[in-house]
Amino acid sequence: MYGINRRSVLLAGLGAAGAGALAACSSGSGSSTPALVSPDDPTVVAVERKRRTTGRTQHATLTAARAVLDLGGGVTASSWAFDGRTPGRELRLSVGDTLAAELSNQLPDRTTTSIHWHGMALRADMDGVPPATQAAVRAGGNFTYRFVADAPGTYFFHPHVGVQLDRGLYAPLVVEDPEEPLRYDDEWVVVLDDWVDGVTGTPDEVYAEIGHGMGDMADMGDMEGMEGMGGMDMSNTSMDSGGSDASAAPSGSGGISTKFMAMGARSRLLGGDAGDVKYPYHLVNGRVPADPDVYTGKPGRRVRLRVVNAGGDTAYRVALGGHRLTVTHTDGYPVQHRQADALLVGMGERYDVLVTLADGVFPLVALAEGKDAGGLALVRTGSGSAPTPAVRPRELDGVVMTASRLTAADDVRLATRKADRVHRIELTGGMGRYDWGINGRRFDMSNPTANPLLVKQGERVRLDFVNRTTMWHPMHLHGHTYQLGTDGPRKDTTIVLPKKTVSVHFDADNPGQWMLHCHNAYHGEAGMMALVAYQA
Repeated sequence: MYGINRRSVLLAGLGAAGAGALAACSSGSGSSTPALVSPDDPTVVAVERKRRTTGRTQHATLTAARAVLDLGGGVTASSWAFDGRTPGRELRLSVGDTLAAELSNQLPDRTTTSIHWHGMALRADMDGVPPATQAAVRAGGNFTYRFVADAPGTYFFHPHVGVQLDRGLYAPLVVEDPEEPLRYDDEWVVVLDDWVDGVTGTPDEVYAEIGHGMGDMADMGDMEGMEGMGGMDMSNTSMDSGGSDASAAPSGSGGISTKFMAMGARSRLLGGDAGDVKYPYHLVNGRVPADPDVYTGKPGRRVRLRVVNAGGDTAYRVALGGHRLTVTHTDGYPVQHRQADALLVGMGERYDVLVTLADGVFPLVALAEGKDAGGLALVRTGSGSAPTPAVRPRELDGVVMTASRLTAADDVRLATRKADRVHRIELTGGMGRYDWGINGRRFDMSNPTANPLLVKQGERVRLDFVNRTTMWHPMHLHGHTYQLGTDGPRKDTTIVLPKKTVSVHFDADNPGQWMLHCHNAYHGEAGMMALVAYQA
């Protein structure tokens, strides 16, 4: 994500037009920024007092440091991680518990960092976005995040500085409901990730390459004749692509380095261009397909899968061979149950599903959408040999559930109400100059409160995401959940397809300053961000 670093300073120096703050929308602010809500504003205090609390405090220490990670199959990666593992240790709370999580920054090279609690509607000064909501935690320093977890669901946490999200610094966070209405026998948290760090390069090296853009080569990526590639028969393609290193400047590239750049990644589900980055591995719970994570259970048992996409640039099509999925939640909020063969999960999205386990050994496959690769885990409930890493269960080609096909559960659907304020969020830029932005401008984190998207406490707000680019974008709003359309699911991250418009609604009920951005780590770093700010 976007943070103050050498690259941000360089972007700021490229010119006011290219690195200026986000333009306001249909109800935008004027040339001068009005007074904004501060962390000690009475409205913040009032909201915090209303949060339901158990009075319990759960303590955690999270040490961000260099680590040599065992990804299985003889693959090791020198990366950064929480407490020497990826994903980091799961944090699990009950609704109303207070989390007191101390971050200890032991990262090398005087690197600053933070923790963003993705999807949590917490107080803004605990949201972990330097410098908008806090100062970055300096190397050797500590910071304690303290907030009440008052909404049940599946969440995760990660840094919000630079492209640190695409290292190993992430972990799941589950908030349990003591009055959980679902009935099941067990849970399995499934964390998906696209992996480059310490194998073929680092995320900073990836951004240094793709951030130059493709120039005239970008036009080649828009050829309509390539759009069918997302539906090709990949049954003989191995998901374990290994650590092969492509030519830095192959023939026909015009001298542009393509060591990390994904060429020809196409998906019909994603409307065309599937992603920017070529990853040597795709992980499920930190393991490569050649040596997968294994869930062991018993036939007939009902299991809740909590699926988290912690990746930087990859949407996954997820299926469990031999099983159908009952979708119960997305981004922590319940939906009217729907049956599906597979899920499409964009970066930052989470889905909860129920499965009744059959007898045998079954592949859980996370197909890297449009990238001819994927991740693998296994479910073992009986005897049988494990499938090969190249397995492609037929469910991947069955009914693929997307958020647009879901409906919010009755008890979480927003009441019908006319919008008090509308913001038009045009998603702009492209691969040619890698100038991703909002409303034609790149966000400038060195001046985050310039021309914010203003809201007021108590308003119903409509955001119209208008995608003018040829690529999909998973748009994430901090501190809130919005509803897709009038009765769609409640979410905090949603896929906006190329040349399409998605309208979402939320109630401005959590005063503060909140980021709104594309959860592709590299698009966010390039400037596809905005600040949604409550007016004092």
